[in-house]
Amino acid sequence: MSASPSSPAMASASDATAASSRSRIIFASFIGTAIEFYDFYVYATAAALVIGPVFFPRSSATAQALSAFVTFGLAFIARPIGSFLFGHFGDRIGRKSTLVASLLVMGVSTTLIGFVPGYDTIGGLAPVLLCVLRFGQGIGLGGEWGGAALLATEYAPPGRRGWFGMFPQLGPSVGFLASNGLFFGLALALSDEQFRSWGWRVPFLLSAVLVALGLYVRLKIAETPAFQAAIERHERVRVPLVTLVTRYAGPTLLGALAMVVCYTLFYISAVFTLSYGVSTLHFSRQSFLGLLCFAVLFMALATPLSAWASDKFGRRPVLMVGITGAILSGFTMAPLVGSGSAPLVATFLTIELFLMGITFAPMGALLPELFPTSVRYTGAGVSYNLGGILGASVAPYIAQMLAARGGLAWVGGYVSLAAAVSLVAVLLMRETRDVSLN
Repeated sequence: MSASPSSPAMASASDATAASSRSRIIFASFIGTAIEFYDFYVYATAAALVIGPVFFPRSSATAQALSAFVTFGLAFIARPIGSFLFGHFGDRIGRKSTLVASLLVMGVSTTLIGFVPGYDTIGGLAPVLLCVLRFGQGIGLGGEWGGAALLATEYAPPGRRGWFGMFPQLGPSVGFLASNGLFFGLALALSDEQFRSWGWRVPFLLSAVLVALGLYVRLKIAETPAFQAAIERHERVRVPLVTLVTRYAGPTLLGALAMVVCYTLFYISAVFTLSYGVSTLHFSRQSFLGLLCFAVLFMALATPLSAWASDKFGRRPVLMVGITGAILSGFTMAPLVGSGSAPLVATFLTIELFLMGITFAPMGALLPELFPTSVRYTGAGVSYNLGGILGASVAPYIAQMLAARGGLAWVGGYVSLAAAVSLVAVLLMRETRDVSLN
């Protein structure tokens, strides 16, 4: 006798199918951001270690470092453009196809950087090609995060959006660990001459393999229920960016300012402090990369804890606690990093990256919750990437200037000031935990 449509067997099969679908969605949102941020961090690490000497004329070490950090910041200028572009199509034609395109743009740009000859080989064309491809990296990443966050949160069951939105937020930890772990291994295996000659290119070239994996996973997912419902209700708008600017400028700005603390914590720790530790404190590359790999484990630990807490207590309370900690952490930079002691430097890196995890995790749910379905991809992506311009694009450059003129205490003050800006933004926001995404 066959089971009736409402039988327990049919219900169980339906639940199993839904669980399987959610698992694929979670993995697709996670793997894409892990690969994308691997690509981005590969460049950040290379900028701190070799980009200046390889791609710019021989002058002072400080001038080369500043030039490298300028190219690093260029991608953050491109990221809002990527969020405008991919956000438009993500809100018009769907999340899935847009996410595939963003991953492809990012991966191709990263892989090609690994083939660009240095300044000694092709002269001034080298930094030009580098900047073009770095801009492409920014375009791709600008479209990635918003779509991945929507993919997770628009599939999330009631009361668990913070938890589901946490999986794209784990991507940066894993991508960073893979990137720095690979550079760490290369630093151990190769001489300085081999590393500067060709070894630094290996992580860029490996991006092609990772992107192929990400594309395979993403091509197998379905469109999100929230976007399907918006199509059925004819809720799509013709130009999402225009609607965003005219009707949702306030949430967009507050979301961007709230993101500043996340970016500042991470890039001061992972880029400026790496450069400072190697060039000024005279740590070896492999030892400092080892410290960063250790510290980022605490960022990965903080991410699920903060996501769980944001579902239980709300996004704003969790963010306020994390941001307050970030303000205080700025005062620890000079005594901890300035000591030159590996345990104390590791303590500072651990504090900063743990606080990065605390403040970053709720953003996976918070930013999508600020906007309706018709402009959600554009709104979440623009807020996220404008925050990158304010909090990260110039952070290593400014930190380098502050360290040269006033020492590490000034850099720590910069961290505290950036965190205070985010705190004001969060205080001005409404709580979004119970908002419906439909």
